[in-house]
Amino acid sequence: MRRERFGAIETGGTKTVCLIGSSPDDITARTRITTGEPKETLAQVISFFQEAVEEAGPLDAIGIASFGPVELRRSHQRYGFVTTSPKPGWQDVDVVGPVRDALGVPVGFDTDVNGAALGEGRWGAAAGLDSYVYMTVGTGVGAGAVIDGSVVHGLGHPEMGHLVVGRRPGDAFPGACPYHGDCLEGLAGGAAVAARWGRPAEQLDGDELDRALELEAAYLAAGLRNIVYTIAPQRIVVGGSVAALPGLFPLLRSKLSEELAGYPTLPEHASDDFVAPAALGPLAGPAGALVLAIQAHEGRPSQERPKS
Repeated sequence: MRRERFGAIETGGTKTVCLIGSSPDDITARTRITTGEPKETLAQVISFFQEAVEEAGPLDAIGIASFGPVELRRSHQRYGFVTTSPKPGWQDVDVVGPVRDALGVPVGFDTDVNGAALGEGRWGAAAGLDSYVYMTVGTGVGAGAVIDGSVVHGLGHPEMGHLVVGRRPGDAFPGACPYHGDCLEGLAGGAAVAARWGRPAEQLDGDELDRALELEAAYLAAGLRNIVYTIAPQRIVVGGSVAALPGLFPLLRSKLSEELAGYPTLPEHASDDFVAPAALGPLAGPAGALVLAIQAHEGRPSQERPKS
């Protein structure tokens, strides 16, 4: 019996990662492409998979975990498009169509953060759980919610990075979100850290790092409080470059306990694994794209674009 092979595409603002395999431990080919103009970038993506098919045989499906915003409503004529992206040249770009048409296989599609949530749920820090949230704290802040094993979608996709959080006393930083200023992303994202301190988070040290960690943990905890009360997840998994700052997680757990203030008095909220670091690292997004491919192959949900 032929072994199933899946393609995975994670499109990011600066790079696009493509791989072929069936799990993070079974990757047979991969490449990294600079995310440039859409037509050129997608042509390089398609070429990678076409060459892989010529060398090793057909794929069963492909999953795409994309930066956004994207159109996820399968009844919508622009399903599979990147829509109002701030990335120059990527507004109203069809991502699913060219890949599906060129390779002739089912294509699963979701946001990059929802893909990472699926990857962590299948192979990472949320394995075995059916309700959890994955949050990435990198240049920006984004989160995907999985409830009863399914990613939450609605009119659009959740934008938990733009939750309102209360300002810390004495903090006069205006925020770095171009839309809301001092939302969660505007106060705790990597761009906000760099704007506040004049250099990226990973370059901070000494007293400056200590003060940055205090603010970062406080704002993230305020955002997580909103998520705990709204979604009631079994676990919150946090990844991204800013989440890798040394000492962040113990402080974040402590700040979240302060935010919850003893309510609703669930012992799970006090456990060290309630807020857990991501386990898959940079593979979370591509691994999630593999999950999307597997789901497309299994026919759940249907990936067919509606007819015009």
